[in-house]
Amino acid sequence: MDADEILLDVEERMEKAIDVLRHALAGIRTGRANPGLVDSLRVEVYGSQSMLKQLASVGVPEPTQIVIRPFDPGTLREIERAIQASGLGLTPMNDGRVIRISVPPLSTEVRRKLVARIKELTEEAKVAIRNVRRDGNKMADQAEKDKSLSEDECSRLKEEIQELTRRYEARAGELAKVKEAEVMED
Repeated sequence: MDADEILLDVEERMEKAIDVLRHALAGIRTGRANPGLVDSLRVEVYGSQSMLKQLASVGVPEPTQIVIRPFDPGTLREIERAIQASGLGLTPMNDGRVIRISVPPLSTEVRRKLVARIKELTEEAKVAIRNVRRDGNKMADQAEKDKSLSEDECSRLKEEIQELTRRYEARAGELAKVKEAEVMED
């Protein structure tokens, strides 16, 4: 592998770590209704697990309510069960055609727990980014050992990998800061 391939691989993997964090943060409740709370829930239908967004349209007609319209009305019960079993603390109301979920306001204690969870998820993302850095540095060392990179090129590549690491850790921190502000606002 040459330096550009190593750098590209490292950057792609760091971007994936940020995407995983972004997806995880979307599923964290704020005081407002958000389709991201439920659209990635897994629902047992037709003998297999499917994501809710593949089975229904999820809308937010008002700030405290989520409406789920199944494409097949026969899946209403399964969707309702999946929401109750999700541990999100949401209570679905089924009227035979759609499921309505009222999103209650968050208590201060729940907000603190959510902020702690955001910090956990962010730290996991940063650890993943650092692991990618370690792998990139190993690839650079191996390329130097294989004589496809000079010593100077190897150290320059490691500096670029470190710069990417700083940039992606900062992005993870920014995502967390934005989500924490959403959770803490009334």
